[in-house]
Amino acid sequence: MTTIKRKILMNALKLFDSAVLICAFLSAAVFVLQKTHNVSATVFFEMRVKVQNFVLFAGLVILWHLIFQLLALYRSRRLSSRTRESADIVAATSLAALATLLAAWLFHIRMVTPLFLLAFWLESTVAIVSARLVLRLGLVILRKRGRNLRNVIVVGTNNRALAFANRLSTHPELGYHIAGFVDQKWDGLEPFLRCGYQLVSDIIGFPEYLRRAVVDEVVIGLPVRSMHDRASFVATCCEEQGVTVRVLNNLFDVKVSRPIVQEVEGDALLMHGAGWIEGWPVLVKRIVDLAISLVCLILVSPILAVAAVLIKLTSPGPVLFIQKRVGLHKRPINVYKLRTMEVGAEKKLQQLDQLNEADGPVFKIKKDPRITPIGRILRKTSVDELPQLFNVLKGEMSLVGPRPLPFRDYEGFNEDWQRRRFSVKPGITCLWQVRGRSSIPFSQWMELDLQYIERWSLWLDLQILLQTIPAVLKGSGAR
Repeated sequence: MTTIKRKILMNALKLFDSAVLICAFLSAAVFVLQKTHNVSATVFFEMRVKVQNFVLFAGLVILWHLIFQLLALYRSRRLSSRTRESADIVAATSLAALATLLAAWLFHIRMVTPLFLLAFWLESTVAIVSARLVLRLGLVILRKRGRNLRNVIVVGTNNRALAFANRLSTHPELGYHIAGFVDQKWDGLEPFLRCGYQLVSDIIGFPEYLRRAVVDEVVIGLPVRSMHDRASFVATCCEEQGVTVRVLNNLFDVKVSRPIVQEVEGDALLMHGAGWIEGWPVLVKRIVDLAISLVCLILVSPILAVAAVLIKLTSPGPVLFIQKRVGLHKRPINVYKLRTMEVGAEKKLQQLDQLNEADGPVFKIKKDPRITPIGRILRKTSVDELPQLFNVLKGEMSLVGPRPLPFRDYEGFNEDWQRRRFSVKPGITCLWQVRGRSSIPFSQWMELDLQYIERWSLWLDLQILLQTIPAVLKGSGAR
């Protein structure tokens, strides 16, 4: 697809998305007014619109467009999966709904009710996702018929470059045609030639080849550490002739962390993120944390008040127990809990070390003599954890994430791979909580935390939150 055609397509998508959001807004408004005030669609569209309302709505449409723009929905999605694009659209429509809710709160728009937001979100999401899937299907059909193809040259004939070319060849729907390979003669060239790909040029003759060949993209698959000069030469030639360059790169042979390119004052940095790559999912996670924790604090405030009174009546000392624990990247944070033990319980820990029933560095015993009678009930029901909602509001913790551990437990870690759990914010609940808590061995607990980090998604967070409720009600594994 030429640059002009791509611009036309992207501008058409922008207009389409804006039109869908406007129609979804109007449709949701008619739906709500019909349900609540028995106003027909005809009467609704005959209503006079005040200038200030028109300006407000225009501002809202611009805000929706900016949200879609920021989530990169108008960039090339050729290498992106259907699932990834659909998830990005769901995030964009969700943020658009949140922006509408915020505008309604600021400007007192009574029409924007939960029913309105649900209708607006559903209509816009279904329409835009469906349109993108239809567009993808159309592009796949074109590409399989030899249209809308991009000619790719792979620089390098090593196994990794060859494997990459094979992956592209087995996915014709991506629309990439391997036009050939570029490399110098070397000992491993004979196995490559038997694969059926064409060697179109050597490194020295590459600029001349670019001048006369139709090339849309060049993928550098050379071992950059040992052949940096050749790779740099190829990249410079591509830059001079306006050809897109991609680098098939894994400089450090890392297995888990995901590479992402960032720019700092003109310098490109290849980042290997061991935790989560920043972006809209992390932003949405933070918004969800704030919204749910705030609502939960309001709902459980009577429970906290009753628990505070019972703690005061049954044992001397403060209501809250504040302990320094290990937070994001090992930053110390003050974690809040309702006090379930007698005052000075931490000082008695050494006397009870020999009774520890947990493996690994953590300390757990079923009948801990330091726990107060009311404390046992609070622990069994997990009510003692509720003040950590304040940690979530402060941004020190998340609703879902590996549990924050005391520094004493951290000092007992003997495997570095276990410390990767501190690359994300700690949370109130995680896979460990819904899989048995204290009944799970320490090594399995750590594996569950790393499994959460590697598989993380907003959907996984929602699943864990929903599974936490029955786990708490059953009191499974609580001590």
